[in-house]
Amino acid sequence: MTTPFLRGVAAAALAIAALGDAASAQQSSNVIGNQGDWTAFRADSPKECWAVSPPTKTVNTRDGKPAEVQRGDIRLYIAYRPGQNGEVSFTGGYPFAEGSNVGLQVGSQTFQLFTEGESAWTGSPDDDAKVIAALRGGSTAVLTGRSSRGTATTDTFSLAGATAMTNAARDACK
Repeated sequence: MTTPFLRGVAAAALAIAALGDAASAQQSSNVIGNQGDWTAFRADSPKECWAVSPPTKTVNTRDGKPAEVQRGDIRLYIAYRPGQNGEVSFTGGYPFAEGSNVGLQVGSQTFQLFTEGESAWTGSPDDDAKVIAALRGGSTAVLTGRSSRGTATTDTFSLAGATAMTNAARDACK
């Protein structure tokens, strides 16, 4: 189940990946702003806005040992649409194991995201609100997943700039 948000930002996510980093991404015409490790974007048709960050650290293991693997884009998103609260999603850069969850830890708070394909989401708007509050109040977010090939992944995201950029995205899509 790909959400409308993920379909809507697919082109922008590819543009970010092609540009390589958040500083270069500012050259994109739909960038609202950039702070810390986060960048905010806006699209007008349909109107939606999002804050996004790549991981600052990635660890891949198989059978408890470091593993060299090929992964696509790894991103943590918080999206907004007019009249809606934020939606949290994560792209892991590989197909997740069927029926698996992604663990999300921010400080002492833990959450479970359900997976489909290469994406993961919270289970409800209430869960989104809890995760967004944790992300806005934390310093790092750690997401752990398992690929369809059995690779365990741990992706660490800095939350520096997350509050400013989620505010910018939310305000741009009121």
